[in-house]
Amino acid sequence: MKTILSLLASLFLISNIAFGQTKWSVDPAHSNARFEIKHLGISFVDGEFTKLAGNVESIDSTNFDNATVNFDIDVNSIDTRIEARDNHLKSDDFFSAEKFPKMTLSNAKLKKAGKGKFKLTADLTIKDVTKPVTFDVVQNNGVIIDPWGKTRAGFTAKTTINRFDYNIKYADKTPAGIDAVAPEVAITVNVELVKN
Repeated sequence: MKTILSLLASLFLISNIAFGQTKWSVDPAHSNARFEIKHLGISFVDGEFTKLAGNVESIDSTNFDNATVNFDIDVNSIDTRIEARDNHLKSDDFFSAEKFPKMTLSNAKLKKAGKGKFKLTADLTIKDVTKPVTFDVVQNNGVIIDPWGKTRAGFTAKTTINRFDYNIKYADKTPAGIDAVAPEVAITVNVELVKN
């Protein structure tokens, strides 16, 4: 009986270690979601969303393979450095920010794709549309201890989406038939995580 109890205790301990998770929070002061889109076929407009929140659960404090990710972006925090343009982007021509104030990344999982590289597969919700998306992710300089004793990790994730897929339907064209605002949007998310 003592042997069986010892065996059960060992299995319980091993299972706790195997399924233990390290929790991280996004540091909003050092994270951003940026975008770039072609304008009139001749130049690019860029901007960012300055308010975001999220969390990550990894296997341990150094291994992010199979980590899970949740992420929210405040659409009303859009900033292209031109107030009139920001207000237009918040309107029903684009994000309908009053009705859909958040973009979310859910069911997201990191998979190792080389040294310091990952693929992030997730469901991206913009407005009333949810579609699968894949980001190419680079971990920036591993995991560090900051000057105040906190454990931090940084990542850069990139993808391209077609805005029409998410009901962002603004479709003005030039007299030559060129999109005033291109369908393709390049997205870069820079995230700094702090271990909880």
